[in-house]
Amino acid sequence: MNEINKTTFAPQLYIKSGITDIDFYTKAFGAIELRRFTNDDGSIHVAELSIDGILFHLHEEKIKAGQFSPEHCKGITALIGLFVPDVDAVVARAVAAGAEVISPAQDYDYGYRQGEIRDPFGHVWMIEMKI
Repeated sequence: MNEINKTTFAPQLYIKSGITDIDFYTKAFGAIELRRFTNDDGSIHVAELSIDGILFHLHEEKIKAGQFSPEHCKGITALIGLFVPDVDAVVARAVAAGAEVISPAQDYDYGYRQGEIRDPFGHVWMIEMKI
């Protein structure tokens, strides 16, 4: 029987081939690594992680299939929104783990506190909470 019995969203984030260390996600977001499939050289082929029960995957890029890491494209094709109880604390942890601040956390008139960071693999995360 399928373990997931509700509709959910599990992004696949592409990373450059040859990556072996993905501790950033554990340190910055408290992610739990659920499983990992490695290549013969020990680099990550696919890793399944969870942040507060929400799944996401890291997958080595597939050049022939047109699935590239942000580093390969020198840009992003998606921004990942992560809703948290304390934006400032998560941004600070992410920076300590190796992220770069793109936009410092601030309150917006539409009722959110948001800050943007770029993780060490080039993915951009909008860390946000409703205020």
